[in-house]
Amino acid sequence: MNRFEGKTAIVTGASRGIGLAIAQRLVAEGANVVITARGADALEEAVAGLGERASYVAGKADDPAHRDEVIGHTLERHGRIDVLINNTGINPVFGKLLDVEAEASRKIFEVNVISALEWVKLVHAAWMKENGGAIVNVASIAGLRPAPGIAMYGVSKAAVIHLTEELAFELGPDIRVNAVAPAVVKTKFAEALYEGREEKVSRAYPLKRLGEPDDIGSVVAFLASSDAGWMTGQTLTVDGGILLNGGV
Repeated sequence: MNRFEGKTAIVTGASRGIGLAIAQRLVAEGANVVITARGADALEEAVAGLGERASYVAGKADDPAHRDEVIGHTLERHGRIDVLINNTGINPVFGKLLDVEAEASRKIFEVNVISALEWVKLVHAAWMKENGGAIVNVASIAGLRPAPGIAMYGVSKAAVIHLTEELAFELGPDIRVNAVAPAVVKTKFAEALYEGREEKVSRAYPLKRLGEPDDIGSVVAFLASSDAGWMTGQTLTVDGGILLNGGV
């Protein structure tokens, strides 16, 4: 499959985990990919594995200067931005909403929601307004159901889901905007949700296993491809069936 032959994608938060799996899938299907994250060493290692069609720019997703640098690098290197994957997300706190400090709440929304919108604004102005494209936001099932312990993260992901719908409405017909909502995927980011008790956690899932990054990468690639050409404003749940069991 070469659904992305000749196209260029930006994937944020892609030095490891879900973001890296998305980048790997896009490259495997012919895309040029620019990945971002905070750590240059991890990005360099990721690009080495992705091959010559990949490059990176290190920085924080919520830093305007970093976003500008990524857009400039991508256009200089490839001359186009056909796909944007907003994957960067943080969850620095665990506990009840009433116990979350305002500063932490602001930071979560700045990274998970506001920076996603700012990335969209930049790629829209730089390329997609005149040429079209596809945007996929990585949300979470925590944005669909109450998520005890990661409540503020869930609130931010609910905002990402609604942001997806609003952008899809505003940017059609030439730009499609969709989202994916994973359950627990076996990444460093989610370790606290299953470490030391994976078998027990997995039993609640009808498919009896936790997600792997590739499970999400394949669905994101579908949403970004022409195979999903009549889909916009949608959030695809990729959860091993856990919502059928009523939980997050």
